[in-house]
Amino acid sequence: MADSGQLALDLAVARGAQRIAGVDEAGRGPLAGPVVVAAVVLGPGRTPINGLNDSKQLNEARREALYQRIVERAVAWHVVAVEVDEIDRINIFQATMLGMRLALEGVAHATELARIDGNALPRGLPCPAEAWIGGDARDRAIMAASILAKVTRDRAMVALHEQWPQYGFAMHKGYSTPAHLAALTAHGPCPQHRRSFAPVRAALGLEPAAVLA
Repeated sequence: MADSGQLALDLAVARGAQRIAGVDEAGRGPLAGPVVVAAVVLGPGRTPINGLNDSKQLNEARREALYQRIVERAVAWHVVAVEVDEIDRINIFQATMLGMRLALEGVAHATELARIDGNALPRGLPCPAEAWIGGDARDRAIMAASILAKVTRDRAMVALHEQWPQYGFAMHKGYSTPAHLAALTAHGPCPQHRRSFAPVRAALGLEPAAVLA
């Protein structure tokens, strides 16, 4: 049961918070590669970053340009990658929650309140937090976090393409496109494929994994 005094304190902080961290992830759905989570604090008094939007609404060149502006102008930012072995060990939902907590811990020194994209909050956060459904279209700090997460993950997938070019990671970034599924069938999984995901398990001739919250 929550401590009523702490809850009242958290609500008071949330109402007057000015240093707000936006938190978002990239790569929850792909069959391969890490899930990446970013936290960004855009404090008052800083030079505004024009053109922020949900990363999915921006092309690659625009995301790259905004990435540089965000890391230069944010009060604080932190990016975390949760790798494939951890995703398979604890499942993708829990891996995403872990990444969100770790990313937020990296900016906790500059944060009064966190706004996390989605409908769930990780446990053990270092500050009060709110879950914002569709937050990457509503909150500028979440938009900034979505851009850092997306650019970081895309760069990682391009690097993985150099190791395993037969899968086309640089093109589809690990998502289950027809080309990726065909390559998975032809070549079988590589070490960066998530064994807990059904198409990868099917390529290995395994039964679907149990889904755990």
